[in-house]
Amino acid sequence: MHWGTLCGFLWLWPYLFYVQAVPIQKVQDDTKTLIKTIVTRINDISHTQSVSSKQKVTGLDFIPGLHPILTLSKMDQTLAVYQQILTSMPSRNMIQISNDLENLRDLLHVLAFSKSCHLPWASGLETLDSLGGVLEASGYSTEVVALSRLQGSLQDMLWQLDLSPGC
Repeated sequence: MHWGTLCGFLWLWPYLFYVQAVPIQKVQDDTKTLIKTIVTRINDISHTQSVSSKQKVTGLDFIPGLHPILTLSKMDQTLAVYQQILTSMPSRNMIQISNDLENLRDLLHVLAFSKSCHLPWASGLETLDSLGGVLEASGYSTEVVALSRLQGSLQDMLWQLDLSPGC
């Protein structure tokens, strides 16, 4: 063994005892803050106020609606679908929201891990072949409906996080 390596390790030893894990309440607070940030970003896009999240639009049934009881797994699956939809849209506004959704999914995985839940990484929709055609035919409507429903889903998630959702 090299003495330099051993001395370096022994020098770091006291600091290793002072490293603390991030409290799970901090992670939950960060998750709620990020949700509120995403909702604010959606509100800043002016045309999203024109459609109700409960409204049915033909051809856009693949966009998730509201769910009454959300588990961490269902939240992750829902966010994966929205992330997949938003990255397919040409609007520059969608890039930041999609990145925020990725970060939100990471925080949900940390929360799940803290509850000893095995949360598989959701991949979104199996096939979005029809999305390209829908975006060509009605990109504006798709964006409005997707953002409106995402906003409703995020508000449901915010409420569910206060109830300490299950796996």
